[in-house]
Amino acid sequence: MTYESLVLCQRTVDLDFDYLKELRMQNFRSEEEKMSIAVVLVMHGIPPRDFPKGEMMELFGLHHRLLQASESERVALRNRHDVLEEKMRNWPRTPENDPFHAASLEIAHALKEILGTDVIVGFNEFCTPTIEEAIGEAASRSPEKIIVTTPMMTRGGEHSEKDIPEAINRAQKLYPDMEIVYAWPYNISDVTGFLAGHIKRFE
Repeated sequence: MTYESLVLCQRTVDLDFDYLKELRMQNFRSEEEKMSIAVVLVMHGIPPRDFPKGEMMELFGLHHRLLQASESERVALRNRHDVLEEKMRNWPRTPENDPFHAASLEIAHALKEILGTDVIVGFNEFCTPTIEEAIGEAASRSPEKIIVTTPMMTRGGEHSEKDIPEAINRAQKLYPDMEIVYAWPYNISDVTGFLAGHIKRFE
């Protein structure tokens, strides 16, 4: 082997070593970043199947009336509405009476396995924890950043465009030193790519 060949081989080894060292450093930095992030997964929430039907109908009726009530009427309506809403949100959940709740926890667990970081579920309505409570739980774990996300991918929805940002703003005031990021909206190409891949499984 010529001297030039030896030098070339040595340079190749050095480059490979440096490349592997950089990869290890990137992986190390990636792990460090994961440790400093908490994720809040916002789901819609549904009423439990065994919640008293009469009270459920009363709650929905009060919600509709509040939208049209005068300021003087709103106080009394709001008090009763909040009592019923609190009762529904705190109703014990099981896979039988709320399969959506069970599926939400299942998604969060799977997401935690992929990301390697805490994933806390929060619900927009009908169930606890609320979005603010979920963010509070995430903040109690002292991450450097909280990332809020939701599977509500379509733009124009009231929950994803209004309710969730408003809840994040309220939580941000409670935790002014915490960086809270809303990972939304979705890129249309990502959504269509996901749907296309899913559709192909059924061809």
